[in-house]
Amino acid sequence: MLVSAAQGNQHIELAGAGSKQRLGGAHRKADVSICLAGLNRVLEYEPNDLTVSVEAGLKWADFQTLLAENRQMIPLDPPWFDDATVGGVIAANTCGPRRRLYGSARDAVIGMKFATLQGAVVQSGGMVVKNVAGLDMGKLMIGSFGTLAAIVSVNFKLTPVPPVSRTFGLSFDSLDAVMKRRDEILQGVLQPAALDLLNPQAAATLGFEGWTLLLEAVGSQRVIDRYVRELPEARTIEAGIWRPVREYVPQFLQRHPLGAVVRVSTPLQGVAGVVAEAPVPVVARAGNGVAYACFPDCQSAYGWLKPAAARGIKGVVEAVPPQSCRGEEQWPHPQDDLVVMEKIKRMLDPGNLLNAGRLYGRL
Repeated sequence: MLVSAAQGNQHIELAGAGSKQRLGGAHRKADVSICLAGLNRVLEYEPNDLTVSVEAGLKWADFQTLLAENRQMIPLDPPWFDDATVGGVIAANTCGPRRRLYGSARDAVIGMKFATLQGAVVQSGGMVVKNVAGLDMGKLMIGSFGTLAAIVSVNFKLTPVPPVSRTFGLSFDSLDAVMKRRDEILQGVLQPAALDLLNPQAAATLGFEGWTLLLEAVGSQRVIDRYVRELPEARTIEAGIWRPVREYVPQFLQRHPLGAVVRVSTPLQGVAGVVAEAPVPVVARAGNGVAYACFPDCQSAYGWLKPAAARGIKGVVEAVPPQSCRGEEQWPHPQDDLVVMEKIKRMLDPGNLLNAGRLYGRL
């Protein structure tokens, strides 16, 4: 179907569960829709080798449940966790709080199979954790929102579930105080799996007061005991708090049908500036520099992002209501890498047929 649609110069929509339709840009009207949710098999699983290969339509939650039987995981903890498919997580390059310690999709994916409009099924990478042979074409698919090819299957390296974990909460009266404590934690010998900052508006929606720092510690019991000594002012929080933190953006969008979310990526020293300037609820990955600011509509999101860029804050309006925000508004200041993206797009999809517009209206 993919090849015949391309030969007929038809616009093609690729989708899995459709959980992230508001992420990226609104795709142009498609002539053909292809759902990959039926590709839901586990192809190869070697627990002792810490590798697994699955088809792209497998539900992410079901996938993680399977791995948990062997106390293993893929620690991306993406939003839309219960509804997303493996292909959707990879195509949108979504991850969550634990990126601080475990990295993003590019760190977890060791191989991939994808289908092109030209009829080729390309195998990239393999089933070994250290694969250094040739150009890893599969990495181009991560974050492409289906604009280059259809992901068929993905190979992952696995991570053992830590023996012990504990979540700590710290509250502060000022941004300066919370950032000072954040810096002290990051400069210490203990490195948390997750370190998220909630501004007072976001904190209030989750039952906290003031500037709130949430920290997930993992390791042996001795490591956890060291955290207790290093964080005497912290209180222990139920581990279930990470679910609403992980799902903060999806839940905001569910409550606000016209809402829009700006994602800003900044060096660690820039987190304070982003959080200070945003006049709305903000959840920031304080240990890796990614922040999510939740606005009531697309116009206010763009109205904040455009002048903020002049002060060095660069980002995208990542989530928008359908057909409400133009590409130049969603991604107002693309860098030189857009030129490279356009060249790759012309190479794999010269007719601009695949999920046209999904990459923030630019591709």
